[in-house]
Amino acid sequence: MKIVSGGICAAKGFKANGIHCGIRKNRTKRDLALIYSEKRANTAAVYTTNLVKGAPLTVTKQNISDGYASAVICNSGNANTCNADGVEVASKTCELLADKLNISPKDVVVASTGVIGQPLDITPIANGIPELVAGLENDKSQQAAEGIMTTDTKLKEIAVSFEIGGKTCKIGGIAKGSGMIHPNMATMLVFITTDCAISSDMLQKALSADIKNTFNMVSVDGDTSTNDMVVVMANGMAENEEIIADGADFEIFMKALNTVTVDLCRKIAGDGEGATKLLECTVSGAKTEDIGKTVAKSVICSALTKAAMFGADANWGRVLCAIGYSGADVDVNKIDVSFKSAKGEIAVCKNGAGIDFSEEKAKEILLENEIEIKVSLNDGEFSSAAWGCDLTYDYVKINGDYRT
Repeated sequence: MKIVSGGICAAKGFKANGIHCGIRKNRTKRDLALIYSEKRANTAAVYTTNLVKGAPLTVTKQNISDGYASAVICNSGNANTCNADGVEVASKTCELLADKLNISPKDVVVASTGVIGQPLDITPIANGIPELVAGLENDKSQQAAEGIMTTDTKLKEIAVSFEIGGKTCKIGGIAKGSGMIHPNMATMLVFITTDCAISSDMLQKALSADIKNTFNMVSVDGDTSTNDMVVVMANGMAENEEIIADGADFEIFMKALNTVTVDLCRKIAGDGEGATKLLECTVSGAKTEDIGKTVAKSVICSALTKAAMFGADANWGRVLCAIGYSGADVDVNKIDVSFKSAKGEIAVCKNGAGIDFSEEKAKEILLENEIEIKVSLNDGEFSSAAWGCDLTYDYVKINGDYRT
């Protein structure tokens, strides 16, 4: 298993592109992205749990209900949510793209991200699709990644290679996510491609299992989005023996998928709206996996803890407070807490009580841009992790006039 270049174009048979078609006012911002597989791909997806869902999700669910897709098209700048003609616009997008690619409209995944409740004009999309398709190349993962960004400040992509049955396979992904990020699935747009041969059923099994410990463990602001999804396409062009059941090959694929998803989780959390720091809460010594997850998510979601991390304040009481109201079955008299970064690690709480520590050293550790909040429950063998970011003044600035 090793990191490789290429993002969503690292796997054989995948091309991509991203352009500015006119949805966004800023002409320097790409607002339409395309991913295309030369071979019809087995496809799996997970979707937002928000009861208010964007029209593209409705159309995508119908289109890939058979487990197949050939292309993904996504616009940014407008979420196409809560619109009377939303489904019509999403369906028309699929039809226009399918015509240019000579595929079935039912083989198109359609996605949108941006402002909610604003009608989406099909005209710029219709006008942009010919250019989008004509510019498809096997080295334009970055352009596609830029095309799905909204308030993101950093491009998010990764790819890895791995061996199955003597064949070299690759898997890569791009993501967008900065605000409206909160468990549970989905809380961002993530598109993953692989040339590994794996059935649609096993692909869905892998994705559904993976998100429990990755995308469902990310929170930026406590708001679960209306539009977002994670989609995985597998076209089998690596020519390994198709994975159709549990076993060693499936475990290798799961590890490769997890390598991609964890990396994207960290990038999404670290690029939270207005964020200056990536926060990771690692929990050890939990009685059950669920307890570990509950504790980790509660700490990451705590606004007071997030604010303390912004200020580089080693206020461990806020961590303990978040654990206490999480509802998890823990013994507070056993809990240890420490803070860790590239500058070192410092213990701040032992057996649920404060201990002497250097405030100066703690400040030095917490001034770094990646902080690990380590929690030991000392009550079992299970561990978990969750990702988030600090809460800054700029978060309010960004969202105070997001629509206008």
